[in-house]
Amino acid sequence: MDGEHYASTVRDALAELPYDVVGAYLVGGTEKLRGGEDYGVALVETLAAGLELAPDVVVDLSDEPVLSPRARMLLASRVLAAGLPYEGADFRFDAPRYDAFALPSLAVIGTGKRVGKTAVTAHLLRTLGRDRDVVAVAMGRGGPVEPEVVDVRPTVETLLERSRAGHHAASDYLELAALTGAVTVGCRRAGGGLAGAVTSSNVLEGARLAAALAPDLVVFDGSGAAVPPVDVDARILVVGAGHDATSYLNAYRVLVSDLVVATGHVDRAAIRELKDVPVVEVELRLRAVEPLAGRRVAVFTTGAGVPDDLDADVTLVSKSLSDRAKLREDLARADADVFLVEVKAAAIDLVAEEAARRGVDVVLAANDAVSTSGRGDLDEEVARLVAAGVAA
Repeated sequence: MDGEHYASTVRDALAELPYDVVGAYLVGGTEKLRGGEDYGVALVETLAAGLELAPDVVVDLSDEPVLSPRARMLLASRVLAAGLPYEGADFRFDAPRYDAFALPSLAVIGTGKRVGKTAVTAHLLRTLGRDRDVVAVAMGRGGPVEPEVVDVRPTVETLLERSRAGHHAASDYLELAALTGAVTVGCRRAGGGLAGAVTSSNVLEGARLAAALAPDLVVFDGSGAAVPPVDVDARILVVGAGHDATSYLNAYRVLVSDLVVATGHVDRAAIRELKDVPVVEVELRLRAVEPLAGRRVAVFTTGAGVPDDLDADVTLVSKSLSDRAKLREDLARADADVFLVEVKAAAIDLVAEEAARRGVDVVLAANDAVSTSGRGDLDEEVARLVAAGVAA
């Protein structure tokens, strides 16, 4: 509540609520306050003190100008991170629910689509998989109807077979399996709430499949801004270039995470003010998984830059994998011996299919997450999280 309302107005509104009010937090504003106001309930000094009263719900009776939309979302994020609903006159946010998971686990989540989340997950699979058995569970909007275990590394040919059978052949679980060789479990989800909950998914069934494989560690890969509904040991939040990690309900994502990985510049001070969490900056570098040996290459991505050391004669760069109409135009202009393509969007059903029609070779492209000098070390921070999770 705020001091822009008369105390009597707030007191009557509290009495009208269908709840037993256990405390109130005055967030600011003094225009209507004369001193010694009686709200009929105990006042707390901070939101944290109010949460210590073990409420079932937090109700917002404040308004502009005391609570701007950003300030309100920050309060909502803190309430949701405590596992409580946050409601006001015309809104209600419920905290996402996370089901228990018995094995050591990490989750990689993002502030949106195409922020580098799957690149970070692939990096974890490669590095952690060197000395332990790691399984990935990935959810996507084009995932399988029933969770699927992929334990044989997909090739361009097998991905084309999937596409021709009517399946999405560039889903994250297939990308991870093809680029890392790790065992993956593919899941699907539909819908995504403001705090990352999903409307429908088969991730919990996929988690059970992963647990049955008895790995040393399970890495859950989120989808867009949606968060896997699993209670993991630690979460890694990937913040994309141009994304504000503390605005809207991204603040909630920071609060429920244990490491922030930025694929662009971020406001470290704003993140640290919200939560004392390590922040690592990385660059995403496109890499061909097979040698190109100076051949004439057309590159197809969703927006990744093409490095100077690609060792290829680059004849075309298309960043239109997610824009099918533009991609068809780019394919018509492509004159190359090799199509280098990220495993995303229309990579298989359009690019690889056109390559097969022409007799052009296809080489898959990975995006490597490389720590930026002086901006933290991703491997060191991940090792810390894994060690803490195993100890717990």
